[in-house]
Amino acid sequence: MFAVVGAAIATTTPSALTPTSRATTIDALGEPPLQQYRAFRRMHAHSEKLNAEGWMDAWTELEGSTFRYEIVSERGSENVRNRVLRALLKREQELIAAGNPDRAELTPSNYSFAEETAGPGVRYVNIKPKRKDVLLVDGRMVLSEDGRELLRVEGVLAKNPSFWTSLVNVIRHYARLDGVRVPIATESIARVKIAGLSRLNVDYEYESINGRPVSPAARRILASR
Repeated sequence: MFAVVGAAIATTTPSALTPTSRATTIDALGEPPLQQYRAFRRMHAHSEKLNAEGWMDAWTELEGSTFRYEIVSERGSENVRNRVLRALLKREQELIAAGNPDRAELTPSNYSFAEETAGPGVRYVNIKPKRKDVLLVDGRMVLSEDGRELLRVEGVLAKNPSFWTSLVNVIRHYARLDGVRVPIATESIARVKIAGLSRLNVDYEYESINGRPVSPAARRILASR
């Protein structure tokens, strides 16, 4: 009934979303990879046609290829909580355990990159997936005005996650916290047969990154969103 779970995996896995190549036009030399984090996630899913929605808060932790989560509160539709939000965390755990994070990275092996174009206060780089994959996005990167910081990735999934889903739009928001680029929010809107438009939003509040507590300055960045 809620086929946005596949889309959600593509938009909420921090370990799989850090650009690692200069081909992205971002200067990644010396940029530390995301190897560990502890973050509080606030998740909300809503189906407009079915008038059903659910909320879930959870602590999530990544250490190497191990992903753990602890649900601390939840409310709303039991179907939404179990079939979308809880299923999202479990599927993410399985994906990370499988040890194939390179599938989603912004690298030349996964994407073709167009030339930069200028926008009002930002730069754009169109990205084209090299294969149909639910972890890849057909769309564009939005960069800072100097072209060195990734602000967003937005577009449609290169492959629909299931027969029940006809179109999935995603937006991934990023920030550099204590020198490490991480996702700070994700949004997805899917057209789902029977359920109509289904939305998923996830926000992250990081407690530690790569084994170090998040600094007050990084917390201010998160609070300013």
